[in-house]
Amino acid sequence: MRIPPLYRRPAWQRFFAGAVIGGVTSWLIFLYMFGVQQEKQITTLKAQQKTIHELKIKNAVWEHDLNKLNDETEQGLSIQDVKVTITNGETYRLDKLSVAEAEDALIEDLKSLIAKNVDTVFKGKMLLKKSIENKILEINKKRYALEVSEILFYSNMYIEIKLKRL
Repeated sequence: MRIPPLYRRPAWQRFFAGAVIGGVTSWLIFLYMFGVQQEKQITTLKAQQKTIHELKIKNAVWEHDLNKLNDETEQGLSIQDVKVTITNGETYRLDKLSVAEAEDALIEDLKSLIAKNVDTVFKGKMLLKKSIENKILEINKKRYALEVSEILFYSNMYIEIKLKRL
């Protein structure tokens, strides 16, 4: 058995020649279109990379300025107000007036901290805590020791205190 000699017929020769010419033409068109698309992609990527690089530089400058400003602000931060809260006055059945008077007495003792640098006060927080805890309050003819449960430092200093009966 043998393959029929179709290569001698002109119709088949035209078909194969058209297929080869069409394949080559379509391949050239594909290469042209692909090249144009790749060139557009490359120019877009280059522009985006340039924009990203410029934005990173701007971001670094902004971060540097912001960090510098934060450092200056922290150095200049001072205590504006002192607030003292007694948290367990109800457990000893103390009226609100007595608790408020005790808080005011503690605030008066801590008024010397106003207008001091927050960093300086923070460094001496253990001394501050010990000085508060060594104080004994007399409320309604009963003596109470103080225990500092929390101290928050910022422009306003918040101190939470618990009472202990002596």
